[in-house]
Amino acid sequence: MTDGATPYRVLARKYRPQTFDALIGQEAMVRTLGNAIAAGRLAHAFILTGVRGVGKTTTARLIARALNCIGPDGTGSPTTNPCGQCDPCRAIAESRHVDVMEMDAASRTGVDDIREIIDGVQYAPVSARYKIYIIDEVHMLSKNAFNALLKTLEEPPEHVKFLFATTEIRKLPVTVLSRCQRFDLRRVDADALVAHLMGICEKEEAKADTEALAMIARASEGSVRDALSLLDQAIAHGAGTVDAAQVRDMLGLADRAQVLDLTRSVMAGKLPEALAILRGQYDLGADPAVVLSDMLDSIHWLTRLKIAPEAGETAAPEAERTLGAEMAKTLSMPHLTRAWQMLLKGLDEVRMAPTPIAAAEMVLIRLAYVADLPSPAELIKSLNKSAPSGHITATSGAAPAGVGPTAQGSPDTQPTSALAQNQSAPTLSGGAQILAMRPDSEDETGADTPKHPMPTDFVGLVRLFHLEKEAVLATMLKDRVRLVSYRPGCITVSVDEDAPPDLARRVQACLKQWTGQDWQFVISQQAGEASLHEKELAHKARVREEALRDPLVVAVMDAFPGARLAEVREPSDLAAMAASETLALLETDAEGEEIDQ
Repeated sequence: MTDGATPYRVLARKYRPQTFDALIGQEAMVRTLGNAIAAGRLAHAFILTGVRGVGKTTTARLIARALNCIGPDGTGSPTTNPCGQCDPCRAIAESRHVDVMEMDAASRTGVDDIREIIDGVQYAPVSARYKIYIIDEVHMLSKNAFNALLKTLEEPPEHVKFLFATTEIRKLPVTVLSRCQRFDLRRVDADALVAHLMGICEKEEAKADTEALAMIARASEGSVRDALSLLDQAIAHGAGTVDAAQVRDMLGLADRAQVLDLTRSVMAGKLPEALAILRGQYDLGADPAVVLSDMLDSIHWLTRLKIAPEAGETAAPEAERTLGAEMAKTLSMPHLTRAWQMLLKGLDEVRMAPTPIAAAEMVLIRLAYVADLPSPAELIKSLNKSAPSGHITATSGAAPAGVGPTAQGSPDTQPTSALAQNQSAPTLSGGAQILAMRPDSEDETGADTPKHPMPTDFVGLVRLFHLEKEAVLATMLKDRVRLVSYRPGCITVSVDEDAPPDLARRVQACLKQWTGQDWQFVISQQAGEASLHEKELAHKARVREEALRDPLVVAVMDAFPGARLAEVREPSDLAAMAASETLALLETDAEGEEIDQ
């Protein structure tokens, strides 16, 4: 392929595109640029962004040739099909044109480097139509360098064009972005990349099979340069032959069919078989982290097959497609999503573990042991069928005397419409609900009105402080205050020694503002009732004891030995939680809209 006198050029340089037609996967960008050139609407600055190796610098050089091409006869104009024969085309292709200057911002980041450009733009090009500055990795410029460039970038001379390339578009100041025409170079599709690699193999007289090239394409993650570098290595590794086994050995990959077999064994709970497959791949040189990453890809592929069978990878061998279709039918969506989450977490553990293969085996063990467990919905359905009648009801029991920012009504008149809307949600015999339920859609707090009626009880008064976002005072009233007597307009309490001395004045001022009435806040020496916080703790302890005696909970405990009851949530708690999460989402959306504007 080469003689002894000619130095070898790596494939990434040898097959660098010399025309826009040879630039694979960027048809949208080429079409936009061609329309701009044909219409004479050329921007004074272009910015090219994309992952490494998709052709940003190559595209910049092609644009420089397109703008400066004069044709074989010397009378040509800017075109997306530069002739490659005129002096400007040849000089730019060989990186020796005096009017096309390339600068690496990674190594020249300062203001002094930018001053050279600012001084140079004042002079007309020596022999080209446009003087062009190509700045690679432009995001590496310092803040002062960007500031120095802004004025020139906004109003450059007519004979100057700027071409910027970057992999980190978000690191560029918006003041720079707003002055440039942006082109996003996409990752190259795997099928297009395989076809490109196959064509290069034919030119290099190397024998390659499609499976091996597909492995290289997947490993390159859409980067043409990475794919060509791997192909170069694979050709050397196989002495002119590129097959799947050699590429798998070179990249430290697991066999794709073996990964599917591993996934099937784990999801079926066949742990010895799964561990044997993993150990076999490890002994052949596969990285345990890569094996788990391939399993993640398999889970994703199976999930897509289950949702839309036509979305499966058509380039996969027939045996893999058949096996994948069978697995997608037998595995439920909860099992697939649970496996995805566990593998995702396990992948981080393997990467951090001192012995990756041991960590990978532990991940498979966990996954195998939960693979055949029923989903929460299936478990509840089975328990509902077996639980004694009369214990799983959809009625509300006595509500707690707790206080929350979104609780509604008094403790004795808690609304039951949430349970009425969700008759299938099981509750404990005492009325406390364990599973999630839908809260009331109507807001009865009147939070949008400027004034409030006088609370009828002390719980309603504390709730009013939560509603008005006086969280500090609400917490003081709940934790530090013991009620002696209450009637609308007059409160008598005893307070802890930790209560602030101006508590009475602050409470009176707030109530006056919210209700429009004068209030009396009397601090007594009497002991008073238990604080609302103490009542809440006692109520939760009582509800927990009732929950542990409930037949439904007992059945769950029997089904899962060693399980413990972590928390018991009541309808009011779930309604408050749902309302709080909804409010947080609305606030997040509002903040996002402000940022976009």
